[in-house]
Amino acid sequence: MIQPTVYQKKLEGKSNAHLITFSDGKDYVVKYFQPGFEKSLPNEWVAYCLARYLGLPIPYAQLVEIPQDFSSQVPELAQMGHTNFQFASLYVPDCVDAHQVSNVSKIINHQSLAGIILFDYWLCNGDRTRKNILLHEENLNSYQLWVIDHAEIFGSYNWLQHDLEMLPIGILKSATHKLMALFIEDEKQFTEQLELIQTMPILLIEEIVALIPDDWGVSMEEKKGMVTTLLSRRKNILPKLVQKVIQSVYRPLHQNQG
Repeated sequence: MIQPTVYQKKLEGKSNAHLITFSDGKDYVVKYFQPGFEKSLPNEWVAYCLARYLGLPIPYAQLVEIPQDFSSQVPELAQMGHTNFQFASLYVPDCVDAHQVSNVSKIINHQSLAGIILFDYWLCNGDRTRKNILLHEENLNSYQLWVIDHAEIFGSYNWLQHDLEMLPIGILKSATHKLMALFIEDEKQFTEQLELIQTMPILLIEEIVALIPDDWGVSMEEKKGMVTTLLSRRKNILPKLVQKVIQSVYRPLHQNQG
């Protein structure tokens, strides 16, 4: 397992993220467990693993151990409640978020965009804002897109068991989804992504959830609730939402273009 070597800085935002260099020579965005945001790290872990299986453009991540003697030397870290593992996501350099770009003429990995939108609906991620996608300019106004920050899947960064049974099932108001939908070339990509989500092995979903570290405080009942919610939403909710997204988001945008 990689070890932290150099603390860089605290990053902006409410997610308690810190930029740290590790023994592999790479920089990682490390999110620490914090009170009031108890489900942030479990959410990040589950979303990351599911996104990787689906082939979505999410930065490589892993669970890391930050030794107490390292944290104690950094005032920003010394005050953190200590858990054995934190969530570390590879820092993608030379990127901007969508708020910082005025003209996007092309998204190079456009074939991933339908999958990202369905992924957000499957996991009930209402926080796909323009700050939660990264754009790396490959050519003039032509960008590679990455998705980051999944602390608020399942509707919240501090959801409770009963909240999982009352997640929204309607269209999300997301300007970022509309931006991405503009670059989706064929609405069939939505149904193809739905099939990929629905054929993901149940045992794999269960294993991903089971690997949530014990000291992140997710009970066995809550883990079962996460799995049940994922299975229920992909079978019962997602097929209906796919059609709604196509009809109310995708088609109007492309009809206006035409």
